[in-house]
Amino acid sequence: MQENNIIIEDTLSQYEYVLGKEFEIYRNHVYRIFNICTLIDSSSENQLKYAIAAIFHDLGIWTDKTFDYLEPSIALAEIYLVRIGKIEWLNEIKLMIDMHHKRSKYRGEYENTVETFRKADWIDVTKGRKSFGFNSEKYLLIVKSFPYLGLHKFLILQTFKNFIKSPFNPLPMFKK
Repeated sequence: MQENNIIIEDTLSQYEYVLGKEFEIYRNHVYRIFNICTLIDSSSENQLKYAIAAIFHDLGIWTDKTFDYLEPSIALAEIYLVRIGKIEWLNEIKLMIDMHHKRSKYRGEYENTVETFRKADWIDVTKGRKSFGFNSEKYLLIVKSFPYLGLHKFLILQTFKNFIKSPFNPLPMFKK
């Protein structure tokens, strides 16, 4: 388990001002997803991709002040990938972010990384109830290092706010 990833730390610190009081909540969410991904898929060639997708996957909630945040999050990831000279990863990272709330298995291009990322987010958001066979002891160790700190309360509040704003599309980020 990685408790201090330089890419995650350096990149997220650039958004600390916009994340405000939710900075630690989001940081811990990013680390939980990242660690789950790297335990599901131990391929070292995918670790940086998982870190980048984890950093940006929900960031549009704060940067664009919207619960319809997939496109803004993808746009931020694209800017970052251009900046670090990894634009060739754009389609893969874009799919990882765009499909992370898909309710059924992802099949298609970059299936391994996209599906790994999707599973990791579902494991985290459901607090391990939807485990996809992920080791519960490893999950509990990750949560011990990176506690939730009110993530679910934040998500419920955002869902309620979005329901008031868009009652016919309260969860715009979900895919079939």
